[in-house]
Amino acid sequence: MDDLDQIKQLAGISGNAGKLAEYKGYDTPTRIEGSNPSITAVEKINYQNNNNVQPGTPEWFQLWFSKPYLTGEKPW
Repeated sequence: MDDLDQIKQLAGISGNAGKLAEYKGYDTPTRIEGSNPSITAVEKINYQNNNNVQPGTPEWFQLWFSKPYLTGEKPW
């Protein structure tokens, strides 16, 4: 993909604009394709409920606000 195609894709004017890819986890980057926040949120909610993570605790903040692509930390 050349620079012009990448710019068009990031601007949302390429042939596959608006298509989202399922978030597959922190170790499989989908930055260019995007991610589906609904699937990611369901995974986090299930983890939170199954592991008794309470809102406001450090574990909860790490689960919901970690930035794996930026910092490399794992949300769980």
